Amino acid sequence: MAQLSLHSPLGDLTLSEEDGFLVSLDWGRAPREFQQATPLLAAIRDALDAYFDGERPDFDFPLRPHGTAFQQAVWQEMRAIPYGETRSYGEIAKALSSSPRAVGNACGANPIPIIVPCHRIVSQTGPGGYSGDGGIETKRWLLQLEGGSLL
Repeated sequence: MAQLSLHSPLGDLTLSEEDGFLVSLDWGRAPREFQQATPLLAAIRDALDAYFDGERPDFDFPLRPHGTAFQQAVWQEMRAIPYGETRSYGEIAKALSSSPRAVGNACGANPIPIIVPCHRIVSQTGPGGYSGDGGIETKRWLLQLEGGSLL
């Protein structure tokens, strides 16, 4: 598995690639011996740098997050939320004939945060949760970066 770490305003992040697909984005740095700037990982790093600079990069990269069929469906719904907009857990649940709690659990299991924008899913009364490093403060920071609101 190729990995590439980068510095970001949220701390160090590590991208992981398997078989030509991005499979995860994690907080922290990968060991130096695993670092490999493949063309895909370098392109995603550059897109993330642009994103953190306030640009709206196209995160249309080959992704293969590992998860259940339901999680995959939630993550697909997340990717359809436009930059700077939010949806509630309830709205996503309704679209999938599910429950807000199940959607929240799938958000928490998202292995590719930021690119699969779980930060754009909020509760009816506030930001809800965020499983990335920094929790709710990171979610608020990402929404502010995008100019989004908490509903």
